[in-house]
Amino acid sequence: MVDRAARVVSGSARVVREVRAAGPLMARLSAPVTARGPWLTAVLNEGAAHVPRLRPVAVVVDGEPGDAPRAAAFLALRRRGLSTVVELLGQSRTPLPGGRPPARLLAPDEAAAGLLADGVLRLLASLRGPRSLRLAGLPLGDPTAAALAARLPTSVLANTRSTRVVDALDEAGPVERSRDPKVLERTLPALLAAAPDRRARDFLRATARLHVALGQLEVAVVDRPSAPAVLLTLVDGADRWPWCGTAEAGLGTEMGAPVVGLTVPARAWPPLPALSRRRAR
Repeated sequence: MVDRAARVVSGSARVVREVRAAGPLMARLSAPVTARGPWLTAVLNEGAAHVPRLRPVAVVVDGEPGDAPRAAAFLALRRRGLSTVVELLGQSRTPLPGGRPPARLLAPDEAAAGLLADGVLRLLASLRGPRSLRLAGLPLGDPTAAALAARLPTSVLANTRSTRVVDALDEAGPVERSRDPKVLERTLPALLAAAPDRRARDFLRATARLHVALGQLEVAVVDRPSAPAVLLTLVDGADRWPWCGTAEAGLGTEMGAPVVGLTVPARAWPPLPALSRRRAR
């Protein structure tokens, strides 16, 4: 296989096309629901409808002609004062399910991860003014995060322990579990009332409706005289991932899997050393 340099694509419409093209790669790498096409498309749609808008970017390493990409990273650029923060697409959108890493830098091996990391460096070098890199929610041993850390001497890789929601609704009373969109619509008002702000409500509404239409969302309800206890669970085959619920659900929590974050502090970067060395050869 010929190694191809990564290319950078920006803008919602173009990034949506790259997300769709990466579907086979996402499936091959068993990416979670939160790092697959429908979820990322919902993130893009939500971002386009609100101000300030994030600028979506895809860094793509092409495969053989006609094949799915060899590697891909879906990112967002966010202005913070005079600086630009580069983060994973969707990492700032809430609510996110907890308990396991929700994000992916899609690369099947170290060689592809190295090419993808070089593409991210080229993106950083192309930005004007101070910029920082803040990638959160990655799994342990992510090869692209490791490649970026090796190329960026000021980077910090840190592990944190996640917290997952425990579905204990069966202990609260008779539970209705359904993937029927009508059940979701009946329970949405209670779920939206528990969301912290308008953007969270809009994202929850759109993402829940999309995934229930795809058969990837279960709604669990315990009817109570005061208010229903509701829990949404993302479903991918046999995998179940509790997502969010109402306070009345009395849901438990427990320690989840570790997640990895890569941070590079903001600064006005000249051409990055790793790239300069490659160009000099």
